[in-house]
Amino acid sequence: MRSLYKRQLTMMVGVMVLSFTLLSTAFMLLSYRYIISEKRDAMARNASYIATFTASYYQQYDSIQDKIYSNYVASIARISDSYVIVTTPGGEIIYATDGDHLYDYKNTCLPKAVVDQVLHDGDYTGMTNLDGIYPERRYMAALPVSAMTLSGRTVVEGLVLVSADASSLAEMWSAMATIFFFSAVVVLIISVIASTITSAHQARPLNEMAEAARKFGRGEFDVRVTGYEGRCDEISTLAESFNTMASSLAKVESQRSDFIANVSHELKTPMTTISGFAEGILDGTIPPERERESLQIIVSETRRLSRLVRRMLDLSRLNALAEDTVTAQEQFDLTEVVSQVLISLETKITGRKLDVDVQMPDGKLMVWGDPDSITQVCYNLVDNAAKFAPEGSTITVQISKKDGKAYTTVQNLGATIPPDELPLLFDRFHKADYSRSMDREGVGLGLYIVKTILNKLKENINVTSEDGVTRFTFTLTLA
Repeated sequence: MRSLYKRQLTMMVGVMVLSFTLLSTAFMLLSYRYIISEKRDAMARNASYIATFTASYYQQYDSIQDKIYSNYVASIARISDSYVIVTTPGGEIIYATDGDHLYDYKNTCLPKAVVDQVLHDGDYTGMTNLDGIYPERRYMAALPVSAMTLSGRTVVEGLVLVSADASSLAEMWSAMATIFFFSAVVVLIISVIASTITSAHQARPLNEMAEAARKFGRGEFDVRVTGYEGRCDEISTLAESFNTMASSLAKVESQRSDFIANVSHELKTPMTTISGFAEGILDGTIPPERERESLQIIVSETRRLSRLVRRMLDLSRLNALAEDTVTAQEQFDLTEVVSQVLISLETKITGRKLDVDVQMPDGKLMVWGDPDSITQVCYNLVDNAAKFAPEGSTITVQISKKDGKAYTTVQNLGATIPPDELPLLFDRFHKADYSRSMDREGVGLGLYIVKTILNKLKENINVTSEDGVTRFTFTLTLA
């Protein structure tokens, strides 16, 4: 469980780091492009302002070499942190400033390619050092200075170039990237901490269940997972299912212990009796005239052991059949099966001086099922009724039809079974305490076998016990 928690945490951290890397890369690329685009647009606007002002200045004055023009252009250069160059139409530099200083570029001309592009296309944008005029490459925007003559014709009076140092853009981009990086690292750390706490919170109930399972393996069947009843999520459902499974395992273990105790008790008594009478015959303690009586007792106890072994074999067979999902069914006469069961138990019924009240339809009653299995169901129910019915009382066997079903009822008089005991009658190995003195042959498997057979046939059985009348009723589908 701890390794699963570590794998989940590692996976979450890896996903967050990958997401952070992709997001950082995308942000840096987009922010860099955005800064360059904004700077170029700003330089283009400034170049347009200066070109318009220069054109209007040329119309009023023959020269731009005065303080008014210089102050205007220097202000724009200073505010925008740019370099401004004004040239003649042929590209000869006549004015250059960075806002704080004037530069003397007499007899210096712009590259012909730049001049031709401005004159031909009407603008120029790019990154260049103007063939060595600048010591480094700079982002640049250039526009022509156009003026209108008296005849209405447009002429180019010169060129305006506005450039910015690339290092200032890099610094701006670096500052933004640094802010983003530290913000992202803080978010990543918070996410890792939150993920760790969340994963630990989710893994804690699983660890508790694993520890409870280990305790179960050591035989501590009273362990339960508590504290998650009100969560209303998958953990609560899992905890509830785990506790249900634990209760079932504890119940099975209790039944197993009871079964071992019951079988030990049932085996001990007949074996002690057989051993005692056999030793008495061998050592002469039992006189010869009583040997036949003693041998009859030995035979009776041997048959009792045989019945116990047969019940155990029936249980093993049912457990093997429980893995099958299909049970072969056929049509058979239910009245005939019940009649044969009553005949086979006639000796036992007569020996206890019991009367049998049989209420069955005239003629055949065809139903679906496994005739051998239903014979065992009827035998176990009638035998159970004869076992617990007081001598001289009446056993009732009734078959009726309703809504496409055949209802078979086996009823006997006797002690009333407590209501809290009724749901347990069909449990494996269950044997009511009040019946131990009366049921010396049973091991608590007969009714479990009945329930298992009917469940495989997808049929129902129920039991009621009121005022000394106990009634078992099971269903079969009419053919």
